[in-house]
Amino acid sequence: MRRHVQAALLLLTGSAVLHISVLSQVYLRYVKEGLRPFLVASAVLLLLLGVVGAVRDGLPFAPRRTAGEETDDERTADEHQHAHGHGRGHGHGHDSGPRVAWLLFLPVLALLLYAPPALGSYTAARETDNAVARVSEFDPLPEADPAPLALSGFIARVQQDRDRSLAGRTVLMTGFVTPAKDRAGTWYLTRLVVSCCAADSRSLRVRVHGAPAPPADTWVTVTGTWHPGGGGALGTATAPVAIDARTVRRVAEPVNPYQDTTPLLP
Repeated sequence: MRRHVQAALLLLTGSAVLHISVLSQVYLRYVKEGLRPFLVASAVLLLLLGVVGAVRDGLPFAPRRTAGEETDDERTADEHQHAHGHGRGHGHGHDSGPRVAWLLFLPVLALLLYAPPALGSYTAARETDNAVARVSEFDPLPEADPAPLALSGFIARVQQDRDRSLAGRTVLMTGFVTPAKDRAGTWYLTRLVVSCCAADSRSLRVRVHGAPAPPADTWVTVTGTWHPGGGGALGTATAPVAIDARTVRRVAEPVNPYQDTTPLLP
């Protein structure tokens, strides 16, 4: 890869990062919202480096040379080769990098033309986290049903709320569908949450009973009541994290799929 092509790669990479972090919110599929300023700064730096390289090397075309004229790189390569007792015929092409470097264009073009989707059921099915923060005191639920809850809030109330605020209450939650391979007739309402980026994601899952499973990765809003079977009592650590579904409604994927927020009532 010649130097003017390297400059083009820097410009494309900077443009791609700027596109997903400023001109759209696609970056939320890969990192948390607080990292946006760092992405923008990185994109600007890459663009500046690309511009410097373009001005230096004559982008989009390499500078023309007259017959017999050598570039600085070739003169440096000749001096290096002569210093080690090698002739010109044994040069290693110091003005270009390894051919594998061309593969760097693939992820850049992917971001510009078709950004990969956020993580989904394939990742969630291979995780068994469901770990939520310890809650010392729970706020009262809204008086009217259904009570909207984030998945983390539902899990915490099921296994930590000694006052059993979920007893007899209808709740409303939003997430995507993950198939349950261990028990027929059920599936998981799922959220993936991240601390930094998609690489450190962990899953929050609520088993759904009483409703046919929509296709995997479909975003849905589920209303229903806590499912008591197959575990400890409500408000204990062994209580099953499950719901008897009354309604299942398809919804659009949220802008930030990794943010476990309380859904809005329809």
